[in-house]
Amino acid sequence: MNDSTVKQFNNSTIQQLNNSTPQTYTRRASSEVTVGGLAMGGKNPVRIQTMTTTATTDVAASVAQCLRVAHAGADYVRLTTQGLRETEALKIIKTGLRAKGCTIPLIADVHFTPTVALAAAAIADKVRINPGNFGASAEEADTHLQQLIAVCKHHRTALRIGVNHGSLSPRITEHYGDTPQGMVASAMELLRTCAAHDFNQVVVSMKSSNTRVMVEAYRLLVASMDAENMRYPLHLGVTEAGDGDDGRLKSAVGIGTLLAQGLGDTIRVSLTEPPENEIPVAQALVHLAPQYPIAANNIQPKTTTPFTLCRDYHAATREELLLRMACDAGARLLDGVADDFKMNVVIGGKPLPDTEAETLSLALLQAARVRFTHPEYIACPGCGRTLFDLPRTLADVRARTAHLKGLKIAVMGCIVNGLGEMADADYGYVGAGHGKVTLYKAKQPVRKNIPQEQAVDELVALLKEEGDWTER
Repeated sequence: MNDSTVKQFNNSTIQQLNNSTPQTYTRRASSEVTVGGLAMGGKNPVRIQTMTTTATTDVAASVAQCLRVAHAGADYVRLTTQGLRETEALKIIKTGLRAKGCTIPLIADVHFTPTVALAAAAIADKVRINPGNFGASAEEADTHLQQLIAVCKHHRTALRIGVNHGSLSPRITEHYGDTPQGMVASAMELLRTCAAHDFNQVVVSMKSSNTRVMVEAYRLLVASMDAENMRYPLHLGVTEAGDGDDGRLKSAVGIGTLLAQGLGDTIRVSLTEPPENEIPVAQALVHLAPQYPIAANNIQPKTTTPFTLCRDYHAATREELLLRMACDAGARLLDGVADDFKMNVVIGGKPLPDTEAETLSLALLQAARVRFTHPEYIACPGCGRTLFDLPRTLADVRARTAHLKGLKIAVMGCIVNGLGEMADADYGYVGAGHGKVTLYKAKQPVRKNIPQEQAVDELVALLKEEGDWTER
């Protein structure tokens, strides 16, 4: 930033913060977990993973997509395994990949059924379970988990305890509400069972589409684990981040902030795009975040009043710029140290026009939930449960609603994550069956089983009916 620019900022009572007091980048010490033949945690590099969008029962398509993401550089790939049919298909997929010389470890994503988790643990290299759906009571969840641990030990299968904001069990929300504290309590119940049964091949995640909730939940989890001498590795991710610039910024604000703090052993960038598009973004975050180290504890202001963070950036590409600004400024915005953001940018040797720099600055502020200047789209990346073309549908919804400042609209492929992950949304567009969509206002279904070709028009009509529509 040149002298005249700094003077202009100062004349506007905007304070400039150069790089904060230099910090030494140090990763949190974690235990090692082996997934297939590839370990994470410990002294291993941060591992990158993604998830297929194909139906797991479509073996040929799933094998082809696994090969593409492996070629793109993914360390692990996850497949939805919602039933025993998918579990059997997973076995065939694994055999097909190995026959083609592809050794990428496979992770089974199990949501609701403990018996499916038991079956998948005999096949997959890792199984992901959601504590919110793993037992109606603490006792029932503990019984199911003990059974799963026994199978995992026998087959040397790793386990991810994957907590999702918005899908906590009723017994947790009754006590904690739908909060980061509730997310941590949900995870710690299961982690204590793992520790009691000397099972250390465990990874844990605290995912949310809200970057503030996500970062707070991971920080609280680490404090809780430290208090009980647990060193389980962390899987980082912002769920339902969407696509394009907003999806990358939202993912990078959450994941980049935690990586810069030294937290995280494996990451997944969830974009509503082909899964191979997620890999270079994740690789760049792993490379860039340590360049912006922050203190292990929440940052405290150097001033009693939040200020405008001013930055100069030189980047080779637009995507690199997005990730740099998020890794650099994310923690300060999330923690309330800064409440505005200005930047001068050079991309590929050419200055970025001020108007475009302002647009991206506002997008970053929204990703950090500081200021909302355009709609927020909470959109899942899709998986084998998805009931329609998510990227095209998200584009259609955005084309009709992009002018509705501050509105939160969820576009979800199915009901599994739908109600939970759109907890913050004002409206939801959720797959309800093949070719059918149900529209929600907050968490209440208001128009059910609409033919997909009519659903966007019906969403617009609903917005008008509820008084949330303005003309362009």
